[in-house]
Amino acid sequence: MHATRELFWNIGHGVIPVMYLLCIAAVALAVYGFRHRMDIWRQGKPLDRFDRRGDRARRMLATVFGQTRVFRVKEGGLFHSLFFWSFLILLAGTLLVMVQSDFLTPIFKVNMLQGDFYRYFSLALDFAGLVAIVMLGGLFVRRFIIKPKGLDTVADDYRIHALLFTILITGFLIKGARIAVTELTENPDLALWSPVASLLALGLSFLGNGVLPGLHKGLWWFHLLLGFGFIVMIPRTKLRHIFTTSANSFLAPFEPKGTIGTINLEDESIEQFGASKITDLTWKDLFDADACTSCKGCQDRCPAYTTDKPLSPMKVIKAIGHIAEHSPETGLVEPITSDALWSCTTCGACQDICPASIEHVNKILEMRRNQTLMEGEFPGEEVRTATSNIEVNGNPFGMAYASRGEWAKGLPVSIMEDDSDVDILYFAGCYASFDSRNREVAANFLRICDAAGVKVGILGKEEKCCGEPMRKLGNEYIYQMVAAENIKTIKSYRVKRIVTTCPHCFNTLSRDYRDFKFDVPVEHYSTFINRLIVEERLQLKPEPFEFTYHDSCYIGRYKDIFEEPRAVLKSAGGKLTEMEQSGYNSFCCGAGGGRILAEEKLGSRINVKRIAMASKTGMPILVSNCPFCLTMFEDGIKTGGVEGKLKVRDLAEIVAERIPKKQGSCPTFKTAKQS
Repeated sequence: MHATRELFWNIGHGVIPVMYLLCIAAVALAVYGFRHRMDIWRQGKPLDRFDRRGDRARRMLATVFGQTRVFRVKEGGLFHSLFFWSFLILLAGTLLVMVQSDFLTPIFKVNMLQGDFYRYFSLALDFAGLVAIVMLGGLFVRRFIIKPKGLDTVADDYRIHALLFTILITGFLIKGARIAVTELTENPDLALWSPVASLLALGLSFLGNGVLPGLHKGLWWFHLLLGFGFIVMIPRTKLRHIFTTSANSFLAPFEPKGTIGTINLEDESIEQFGASKITDLTWKDLFDADACTSCKGCQDRCPAYTTDKPLSPMKVIKAIGHIAEHSPETGLVEPITSDALWSCTTCGACQDICPASIEHVNKILEMRRNQTLMEGEFPGEEVRTATSNIEVNGNPFGMAYASRGEWAKGLPVSIMEDDSDVDILYFAGCYASFDSRNREVAANFLRICDAAGVKVGILGKEEKCCGEPMRKLGNEYIYQMVAAENIKTIKSYRVKRIVTTCPHCFNTLSRDYRDFKFDVPVEHYSTFINRLIVEERLQLKPEPFEFTYHDSCYIGRYKDIFEEPRAVLKSAGGKLTEMEQSGYNSFCCGAGGGRILAEEKLGSRINVKRIAMASKTGMPILVSNCPFCLTMFEDGIKTGGVEGKLKVRDLAEIVAERIPKKQGSCPTFKTAKQS
């Protein structure tokens, strides 16, 4: 028999006007609901996120329909993605029926829903409906039965699951009742193309043709009203993320990761620095709260939360949303708490994993700015002391600025004020300049450059802290002060290229200083050394060693540098065993966000947790490429009870050890002054 079916069977085409009127009413109520949400978002400050609209639209389509961000969420991501795709197929099928019934048949006298197309159409909708129910069931079990730690369940969750289950099940029952009357006996071959609905039809067939049409009609109207109810509920429940999460893919920034708004400290009209209340945030910050799906992916990845500190990135976003909707005059810090704000390491793990493209870190930094610049608060007296030291001596340790270049005595390097004709300027940073362990790293980097015939200069006593820890702790004033001094000094020497061994200096000089028209190319030493090897300017004598590698947050997630350091270590003869959390999923050392200057008083220690992950690999060496990480890990080995089992090495140390004796000692280098 012919493969097709009567549209609006048992219902009649007379319902179409009523259906459209109900649809218009539902959409109007949904639009009205979103108008209310817009009033909430408008409380925030202006922010332009509508530039490059073509690029934004393409990114949104790829993210939404590819589910590229959702799929990465470890718990529930797969279920949600499959549910989305199956629901999308069901929606497309419904729209196709509408187009066929209301346009193609009456206007063009064309029937798409016949033959093989209709057979596969029926099979696709049947399979999609089954997948949607199974995936929704999986999400139901996760939320209501397994109840993962930290996943809050509210009334909305019950209503939404009940509504979606009812819509999907009634859809199958309607189809089953129709098949029981029209296909089971009259066209059984066609019924096979709807296997799930046909099984239901067999179960319903005992009711007989006298009852089934009435059941079908009642379920049809109930299903229709549920569908329109679903539309009305979208802006009034967590379902709004269907639109807001998708829109956030469009609204996500194109600026380099980690970009922070620079305050014009010379603008005397500014009365408020940072965010103390909702109106100090941007409209996008408030929109983010509506885009949040409460999946807790950010929370699970947060090193502060997983070490029992009072910070949950998800709860920060939800708190902002709650305040914006219910008590916009309430201050932000008190409900969120200062301890939560100061616990953030700004590692970016929350933003990297967030399926809704929410920007957690900058909200926290804006609140920190308020705490520091307006309230004069710090996470501890040790930070207050470090701040004063940077202001006076240009480093957090309080060491005399004139001693900053002493580490380079006798090494193949020029002091810029004596000889600025160099290939690269090495911006050493505070730890390489004053910390004995990291001085070894700096010295080895210079030996590597010497072996490759690269002439290096340093600023010595003219170098100041890059300002990054202060900026991340909210002190924009100190940051801009040292940044201006560094920029002025570097520009005076017409530097061609800067290389750093510190990821924090690297990010600050290469991204943040751009706001002050600083345009000197900046490179991290891991990519610089890799390039020297690839170009055969640096020859190594590989010696086998086994190791595990730590992806520094400010090199990995912030700068997408993963392969180059691994390639360097492989060239040196290394055999890598990855930790459970590596790459974009790497776990912070605990020093970011200015935490390197603050004592860790709450919860357990982040560095000890990371050392435990490294120890679990069974490797004897943990390699890092960051002075903060190196410092934290050496401390973590001592306090974590793995001394003698695990040793931390820097990438530069390993490379320098494998330089052949004959290579190096380039005679063109001048050494740093001895006094």
